[in-house]
Amino acid sequence: MSYFNEIYGDPELSSKAKMVLLYLHDRANQDGESWYAIGTMAKDLSLSRSTIKRALAELIRQGRLEKRARYRENGGCTSNLCILLEVKSNK
Repeated sequence: MSYFNEIYGDPELSSKAKMVLLYLHDRANQDGESWYAIGTMAKDLSLSRSTIKRALAELIRQGRLEKRARYRENGGCTSNLCILLEVKSNK
C-alpha cells in the first residue's frame, strides 16, 4: 500500500490530522523533517491554531510524528522540529 493510500484509508486519523500530516509530508526535507510554525500551518490550511495543535497531538499519539523543541542562540523558543515517522501497517 502506498504512503498516501495508507493515510487516506486510516480510520484512526481525523480529517484534520490527515490534512496536517499531508502538509508536513509535502514540506519535509529528505530526512522527513519539517519545522513550520503552527501559525504558518494554520494560515496555509485555513485552520485555527488550536485545530493544528490538536492534529499534531493526535499524530504524535498515533506514532506518525515526533516533535522536538528548537531554540534560538539566545535561548528563546522557535518553531518545533516535526519528524515524520514510518508506520508499518498490519493490514
